[in-house]
Amino acid sequence: MASAPDRRGDSLLRIKEVRKRTGLSTATVYRRQDAGTFPKKVPLGPKMVAWYESEIERFIADPMGYRA
Repeated sequence: MASAPDRRGDSLLRIKEVRKRTGLSTATVYRRQDAGTFPKKVPLGPKMVAWYESEIERFIADPMGYRA
């Protein structure tokens, strides 16, 4: 079984910053996430989520080829 990547140095981005960096709307972020073509969100609390910065940067580098 593969171990999870070490995320200690990875920042978490909230939706506002994700939208700013990707140019996508909130609806598009969630739609693409559900389709597996955008990084998965990480729950931070009952009503709070974020995305790992490294995954967002990977998406930005190849938005049409990204697969979660």
